[in-house]
Amino acid sequence: MRRLLLPLALVVASFFAGMVVTGRFGPADRATAQAPAVPPPAPAAPKATVSGGPLPELADVAERVIPSVVNISAVGSRQMRLPFGFIDEQPTQSAGSGVVIRKSGNVGYVLTNAHVIGEATQLSVVLWNRRERPAELVGIDPYADLALLRVTDPSLQPITWGDSSRLRVAEWVMAVGNPYQLGETVTLGIVSALGRTNPQISVVADYIQTDAAINPGNSGGALVNRRGELIGINTWIYSESGGYQGIGFAVPSNLARDVAAQLEKFGKVRRGTIAGIVRIAPLNPGLAQDLDVASTDGVVVYRIRNSGDAWDAGLRAGDVIVGFNRAEITGTEAFERSMLTAPVGSVATLRVRRARQEFDIKVPITEAPFRGQR
Repeated sequence: MRRLLLPLALVVASFFAGMVVTGRFGPADRATAQAPAVPPPAPAAPKATVSGGPLPELADVAERVIPSVVNISAVGSRQMRLPFGFIDEQPTQSAGSGVVIRKSGNVGYVLTNAHVIGEATQLSVVLWNRRERPAELVGIDPYADLALLRVTDPSLQPITWGDSSRLRVAEWVMAVGNPYQLGETVTLGIVSALGRTNPQISVVADYIQTDAAINPGNSGGALVNRRGELIGINTWIYSESGGYQGIGFAVPSNLARDVAAQLEKFGKVRRGTIAGIVRIAPLNPGLAQDLDVASTDGVVVYRIRNSGDAWDAGLRAGDVIVGFNRAEITGTEAFERSMLTAPVGSVATLRVRRARQEFDIKVPITEAPFRGQR
């Protein structure tokens, strides 16, 4: 009996084992026969990204910006002294770039650099569609090296303003302008640094530094971000050869926008001053010792008139100004900037050191006389 049961048990076990194997693989084998397996698709290559999102199609950005950038021609004259007291008038001509920042009807406003305009008596612009139009000078601010022109043409296309305070170092930027009078030219780079200063160009501007190629003729052109928004007015380059060496600078859009609004409204920018201060000087260790002050922070009131707002407020020659409206004064540039950008009609609080004493003086801010071209 046992001999009969053992073969029967083996047959039953083999039957059930066959059902399990077929249940696991049979359907898969049939599916494979009906439709060969397809390898999974390769993962998509990651998109290049910049601050705030993926890098856009740069050609699309350029197409939006180019119609807002114009070429500027400035014609004037200068006097040259000749022998025997004669004077000769020599014609002058300069060229640069500008940006259409606003339009009302057929009238548009073009922002450019003051040094592009110079002493010109005749101004014209060439638009993106090759139309040449006369331009009228609305106002000029030599402190920021900016000028505003008025142009009439129905095809003017204003640019979109951007917020320069949101810029980050290494962010992509594009420069658009008219280098060497070649017409619309686009270069690409990054923000190399922020907050650069150059008192020989402007006391009030903290420049955007970029490696986007900027050459002679680019002055007054647009520096835009990846969204095609205006975040700077290209102004000057650092160069030992006169051409591109990878270091260019632009006036930040937030400063440019404020200057443009004042130029349109008043024809000038109202800059502040403190009446009566004739000259300030940096404080060095020797002078600090002579004045019996503890450190070399601040600036020295070197000369002051014995009448005027500064004198009436109690300021005297030899006083050291170390603060302006609670902001630290580290040198003559910081003091001049604080004074020039203070609202006209306001009252400034100066932190003053006199020998071993330190105290506050309140002095009114009046309007500085207009200064011509550098």
